[in-house]
Amino acid sequence: MMIERLRGVGSHLLLAGTALVCAFPIYWLFATALRRPQDVTSLSPVPWPLSIDNFLDAADKVDVLGLIANTFFVAILSATAQLLIALLASYAFAVYTFPLQRVLYLAFVGIWLVPFQVTMLPNFILLTQLGLINTLIGVVLPTMCSALAVLLLRQHMAAFPKELIAAARIDGRSSWSILWTVVVPNLRPALAALGILLFINSWNEYFWPAVVLRQSNSVLQLGLRSFMGTEGDQWGPMMALAGLACLPVLLLYLVLQRQIVNAFVRSGLK
Repeated sequence: MMIERLRGVGSHLLLAGTALVCAFPIYWLFATALRRPQDVTSLSPVPWPLSIDNFLDAADKVDVLGLIANTFFVAILSATAQLLIALLASYAFAVYTFPLQRVLYLAFVGIWLVPFQVTMLPNFILLTQLGLINTLIGVVLPTMCSALAVLLLRQHMAAFPKELIAAARIDGRSSWSILWTVVVPNLRPALAALGILLFINSWNEYFWPAVVLRQSNSVLQLGLRSFMGTEGDQWGPMMALAGLACLPVLLLYLVLQRQIVNAFVRSGLK
């Protein structure tokens, strides 16, 4: 009994230590942002006296609200499109039998293995011809289909009881009705987990928006470049803006903490 208790205490201490290591960079980010401008490079673990001068400086140099709105628009639209396309594609792969099904599925696997940098130039040329360079739609359009999302949802669709689908067809329901009234309600944990992953990935994306957008029509991640220059980096305003970029994701986790944990546990997505 004593050995089991010691193991339990050791496990909790290990988890607590790991949590502190993971949370410390976030703490240091906000601690630096809340220091006075002359104390930004201080190594003191406690920012005192507290100051919001770095946030005010960041707001004076960039349109913070505009950057947040642009980033939120790109993340929501991209994640929603990827989730919808993945849902329809995975449903077709799991429920229907059609010619070249295996070949098409392997094609999705191959697309997932191709780095985005390989398709960057063709996408950029296409957006240039469409006149979508320096637009938020131009950022979203090439990211609307996620091969990884299709592969993950297809596994859940394949494990879905086929008897329920057969019973719904006997009741006279169409394939569209079966998808939204039978399949989707039973896959909410998996959809929630995948939707969260897609949103965070789109929110944190830097490379592709940096290719498409200019500084005048930008997102939060690109706005950080405003405080980097040849004469030196402005760490105070940069950390303040980076902290604001983290807040929506942190608030999302705090509000939906229980649902997020349940979604990941029940869905098996990692």
